[in-house]
Amino acid sequence: MLLRIENLKVQANGEEILKRINLQIKKGESQALLGPNGSGKTVLGQTILGNPKYKVTEGKIFFEGKDITKLAPEKRVKLGIALTFQSPPAIKGVKIVQLLEKISQFPIKNLAEDKVPDGKNLLERDVNLDFSGGEKKTSELLQVLALSPKLVIFDEIDSGLDLKRLERVAKTIKKEFIDKKISVLLITHSGAILDFLKPKITSVMISGKIICQQKDYKKVLRTIKKYGYEKCKKRALFSN
Repeated sequence: MLLRIENLKVQANGEEILKRINLQIKKGESQALLGPNGSGKTVLGQTILGNPKYKVTEGKIFFEGKDITKLAPEKRVKLGIALTFQSPPAIKGVKIVQLLEKISQFPIKNLAEDKVPDGKNLLERDVNLDFSGGEKKTSELLQVLALSPKLVIFDEIDSGLDLKRLERVAKTIKKEFIDKKISVLLITHSGAILDFLKPKITSVMISGKIICQQKDYKKVLRTIKKYGYEKCKKRALFSN
């Protein structure tokens, strides 16, 4: 098992946000985590990466069998965990090519031209400064590819994209991560990207709890569309 989360409870500013989360992701497996805005999805991704803003009060996180619950974020990145940000910060005065040269194991030109063709036009620009929504997604893809991760958590990578851009982003994720057996967790509230990537397991989170889990992502999406998120558990979506 690549990632194992056991009975995880997390607080921020004294408020409990995640409530006994249990989740497992195998090596090479793609999963999706659906839920409305404010349900705790992003907090889970940030906690897996080790953001000190979120305090683990109970439970453990294991990566490749190692307890990383108290490990610093930079050490988790070195182990192979990467996260894209829903709203990545701009860094004035630092060009994308400079950032990538610091972290990449690949020649930057090859990374941009061969793996993320849309990225070559961004290399000489300041990181995320005055970027469109689509350009920010491209920047995030370049950065996680440069890290050569074992697990990538894509936080709302499909938000704010038109269909054409969404398809390009999805194709890159499939080709460079899923097809190469890099584990993927797709965090989304719309589910728009799932038809392109077909995750093996889809979970639904509401109010800090995973309320249902299903191998058939289409069944989850149909239930949400027809009945709403809250009906997932009642409709026995824990069955596989």
